[in-house]
Amino acid sequence: MRALAAVLAAALAVGAALPRPGLLPHGPARGDARLRPGDDESSPGVPLRPAPRLYGRAARRLYVGTNGVISTQDFPRETQYVDDDFPTDFPVIAPFLADLDTSGDRGNIYYRQDNSPDVLDQTVGYIQAGFPHTTGSFLPTNAFIATWEDVGAYQELSQDTEPSRKLNTFQAVIAYNDEDTYAIFLYPEGGLQFLGTRPKESYNVQLELPARVGFSWGDGDDPKRDGLFHSLASSEPALRNLERESNTGVPGVWVFHVGSVAPLEHVEPGAVPVRHASSSADYTRTLYSRADHYSRADHTSMELLAQHSSDTLHPDHGPRAPTLQGIVPKGLPASLGQEQSRRLHPSVDGSAQRSYSANPSSYSSGHHGVGVEEDVHFNPDVFTYSAASRETCAQHHERCSPHAFCTDYATGVCCHCRATYYGNGRQCLPEGAVHRLNGKVSGSLTVGRASVRFQDVDLHAYIVGSDGRTYTAISGVPQPAARALLPLLPIGGLFAWLFALEEPSSENGFSITGAEFTQNLEVTFYPGEETVHITQTAEGLGADNYLSLKTHIQGQVPFLQENTTVHIAPYKELYHYSSSAVTSSAQREYVLVSGTANQTLSYRLRQNITFAGCPHTRLLARQRLSVARAFTLYDSQEHVLRYALAAHIGSAGDNAENSPVNPCHDSTHTCEATARCQPGTGMEYTCECAAGYHSDGRGCRDVDECAEGLSQCGPFTVCLNGPGSYRCECHSGYRLSEDGQRCVLLAPASNPCEDGSHPCAPGDRARCLIRAGGQPACECLPGYTGDGISCSDVDECAENPCHPAAVCYNTQGSFSCRCHPGYEGDGFQCSHGSTQRLTPCQHERLYPREVPPGPSPVSNGHVPQCDEEGRYRPLQCHSSTGHCWCVDAAGQEIAGTRTAPGSTPPRCGTPGSTERPPTMCERWRQSLLEHYGGSPRSDQYVPQCDVEGNFTPLQCHGDSGYCWCVDESGREIQGTRSEPGSTPPCLPSVAPPSVRPSPRPDVSPPATGTFLLYAQGQQIGYLPLNGTHLQKEAAKTLLSLHGSIVVGIDYDCREKTIYWTDVAGRTISRASLEPGAEPETIINSGLISPEGLAVDHLRRAMFWTDSGLDKIERARLDGSERRVLFDTDLVNPRAIAVDPVRGNLYWTDWNREAPKIETSTVNGANRRVLVNKDIGLPNGLTFDPFSKLLCWADAGTKHLECTFPDGTGRRVIQNNLNYPFSIISYANHFYHTDWRRDGVIAVDKETGSFTDEYLPEQRSHLYGITAVYPYCPGARK
Repeated sequence: MRALAAVLAAALAVGAALPRPGLLPHGPARGDARLRPGDDESSPGVPLRPAPRLYGRAARRLYVGTNGVISTQDFPRETQYVDDDFPTDFPVIAPFLADLDTSGDRGNIYYRQDNSPDVLDQTVGYIQAGFPHTTGSFLPTNAFIATWEDVGAYQELSQDTEPSRKLNTFQAVIAYNDEDTYAIFLYPEGGLQFLGTRPKESYNVQLELPARVGFSWGDGDDPKRDGLFHSLASSEPALRNLERESNTGVPGVWVFHVGSVAPLEHVEPGAVPVRHASSSADYTRTLYSRADHYSRADHTSMELLAQHSSDTLHPDHGPRAPTLQGIVPKGLPASLGQEQSRRLHPSVDGSAQRSYSANPSSYSSGHHGVGVEEDVHFNPDVFTYSAASRETCAQHHERCSPHAFCTDYATGVCCHCRATYYGNGRQCLPEGAVHRLNGKVSGSLTVGRASVRFQDVDLHAYIVGSDGRTYTAISGVPQPAARALLPLLPIGGLFAWLFALEEPSSENGFSITGAEFTQNLEVTFYPGEETVHITQTAEGLGADNYLSLKTHIQGQVPFLQENTTVHIAPYKELYHYSSSAVTSSAQREYVLVSGTANQTLSYRLRQNITFAGCPHTRLLARQRLSVARAFTLYDSQEHVLRYALAAHIGSAGDNAENSPVNPCHDSTHTCEATARCQPGTGMEYTCECAAGYHSDGRGCRDVDECAEGLSQCGPFTVCLNGPGSYRCECHSGYRLSEDGQRCVLLAPASNPCEDGSHPCAPGDRARCLIRAGGQPACECLPGYTGDGISCSDVDECAENPCHPAAVCYNTQGSFSCRCHPGYEGDGFQCSHGSTQRLTPCQHERLYPREVPPGPSPVSNGHVPQCDEEGRYRPLQCHSSTGHCWCVDAAGQEIAGTRTAPGSTPPRCGTPGSTERPPTMCERWRQSLLEHYGGSPRSDQYVPQCDVEGNFTPLQCHGDSGYCWCVDESGREIQGTRSEPGSTPPCLPSVAPPSVRPSPRPDVSPPATGTFLLYAQGQQIGYLPLNGTHLQKEAAKTLLSLHGSIVVGIDYDCREKTIYWTDVAGRTISRASLEPGAEPETIINSGLISPEGLAVDHLRRAMFWTDSGLDKIERARLDGSERRVLFDTDLVNPRAIAVDPVRGNLYWTDWNREAPKIETSTVNGANRRVLVNKDIGLPNGLTFDPFSKLLCWADAGTKHLECTFPDGTGRRVIQNNLNYPFSIISYANHFYHTDWRRDGVIAVDKETGSFTDEYLPEQRSHLYGITAVYPYCPGARK
């Protein structure tokens, strides 16, 4: 009772949130140790006696860290974990994992082990509140308490900034005895004033990573357990709700079962929700309503509790302590719930591999078995107990969904879905999410008198679980059957029952049957008494949690005229439940509308749904399905039959329980199978022979319409009798007309696109495509615009795609550019030059031969080197292979002069000047000095060269004190970098740089083909693609830029040049991918925080965002003609993308108050907002030149979404990103950089699934990313 009083005092004192007194006592007065102030401190290991069980291991000591974490081992440096997502490499209990700092008296961190009665009473009260059905006998012997009081976020302070006044207070408690261990997280009201921290490597890029709350197993001796974790919150909305919501009934208090002597393969969260007072819907499902409440099994215990005392129910454990369930004041917040759990599945070779999916429900935290005492009298006819054959969770937990826990009963096992999931335990889906269903439909129907067969046509259903809406589409059903199926709403009605919105204490169909069941449905139409049978078989969950379903339809349906619509009013339906079957029957009316004529008809339906249920589950006897909206239509253009319903399910109510049901409706009548039960008034009914039968005095006998001449089959037909009806089939070469009685001659199928009967524009402007059903569709060719029937030429010259010194010539479907007289070039790039003919060497540089001349050709094409007068240089070297040779005046190789790669080049031609050419070190030094304006700052790096021009073995970074050793090429030798105050011993290099053309020492030229370039702080990385697969083994550093922080990056496909923004140097620079090219700064003034960058290869222009100046600017690629496009209505502009062909510009603004995506022309005209709803932090943006889609990655909503350039057609590709920064589209994939994974992540465009990831060996944050094609996309048509 003391434990109950302690918890009630905390909860009832405010009624809605945990007050500061609700924390367990802490501080020096309670004997707490205080963690020393600092940014990355950790406590000594605190010995625990006895050692509790934690994550399946004995925890002999605990460490407390500054950054909101507790571990069983000492912490690594914070850079190895503080910004990363779960899982961590070491065991973690994280009440608030973020980059925290207690320097400068900004808060205190206390910790201790305690066994005082008042503390243990308060902990057991919270634990029993969260686990009311399983912890009645749990009494902790010890508790470990860690408290973070008024701690701040790490902040880079300068003279102009003051420490933030936002401070956080929270507490973690680990309570345990010899058998079990529980963790408690406590968040007092107002205790979380900030929800995330800025990464230390973000520099002046405005970013904030949300904190992580949860548990991670870390690496251990058992490879099957490595990578397991449980995440409670890692997004701002979830973190914001920590102090308002709960899994114990007390806001701000969260309880978890984290260790046991019995197998415990995952973290088990508490199960008691607190509900918001201002809930928008009476029956909105709270995230813990299904919880690990040990589900249906506990219904038995709760029912017995009203009849027996608790000591009778639990004779072995004594009476249960009272809990908070049922006495927490109404109107408290709803439960937050777990966001996700994930595990790394071991591969065949034992290594850990991450499994990704388009849906977050693919992530798992494993299985768990827990014993539950049950009512021994429950359903005795179902199971007979045999100790020898009893199934246990230890043996059969794999039957359960990864999102379920397994429960042992006296006679077997059952599965129950975890919190935030629902289902029957064998299959579980995330609550409130959108689900999809795929299936095939086959059938044999008689429509009127026509016989129609169809095989494996497509069925797709889209379910909005948050409000019970279902949309079903069946495509390819031939006429007249498709139109005749319009009244058969029960086909889509099955999904309405499966995924209906649940009222309190009710369950929809999926919660009972899961994804494996069979529905048998019989529908009889009146007045014609046509009967059709429908069987729908669910075959489980497939990829991406898509439900798989097969449907078979057989029987007779009334014929419907063309242009007839069907209207069905809202209705209610009563369902009856048993342990393995669900039944319902109803009489339903529908209205046929044709022009101004209306006709009301009806049908009777009877259905039963069979499934393999848990025998220990106590189901409601009846529930009522209420369909508030029902629509059915047939799209004759697309040949698609559609059903749409909005439904919720609730209690049947007393009236429904007691109201009599006509025997015709519940199948209790005595009519024979061939007779029709006709309902009368009240409980009366009559048995009448159905059409196609006649009475023989005892029952109903089939009429043979074919033999008795009663059929209406016409010429060229064969009459076939069937039970209660007949059908007409045609002779070979004929087909049945729509009336089902006449046969007409088969005409060869025509192809409008081939016979010229299509309405499309001429073939040089449009193309004709055949859709399903043989209907033509028209589409304008590239270079034209219109609807395909009428196509007009696009005047590309209106957008000035050519060089200023060139003339644009618009042509039908294309355009061309031609330089003015006196200029040379291709029209896109023109330069003033001589009008004389090119020399052979100059001509070959523009049009290189496939291979260099000579007896040992090498591939990849040789580009010759010419002197100032255009003549061949005597020494020629292949830029890719390293072969060198001498040539004559005609450029022909001189036999015997070729040298192998790496060897000394041959001596060619006459001896030249004795002046030594600049070495690599000298060239690089001069380049950087020019880059720094001639006088570098003390914090900028300049290479140190000796008198011979070689790199000095020891290189130091300005006056920072950081030094390292280099090789003869100036490359840093790994492991030699020293801290300030000491210098490494470096050996002199003896190999001089080569005299032949070489790349700069920090550039590795890329190979041909498509590859990705990504920005990683002071370097630009190269990641080649094999198709769309990441060739991780071939990744390398392309360009090292000491002292820079590269953020935005893009590629000019015409000049093969990279462009990037540098927020450290406040510059925009470029570098050619040609060997030996040097970086060139093109803009070095008027910038504060240049971030996003986009290159227009057609207009030879670039665009960038500056989040420091809140501007979007434009300039030519050489930095000239710079001008501001926009400097108003911008708060945090970041990503920018350009569509060169259409001349449109797009950018994101992640203003936290009003984030948006905007567009304009490349000249700044027609600015408008494209997207400003349902976005959070749109960091990455890309325009796909092939699909013409604009797509973005949002670090706030965790979504990857796409839309058409006009803002229509928006759709979510992936809804579970980590923390994306930049994104690029290529082929059928997206590639984005991620700040949680510090890598490049690949996402399939069609499925949205994660397909691959690349994590650079050097761990640091990645910024911009771009794709480099071997050609220019969209340059010419």
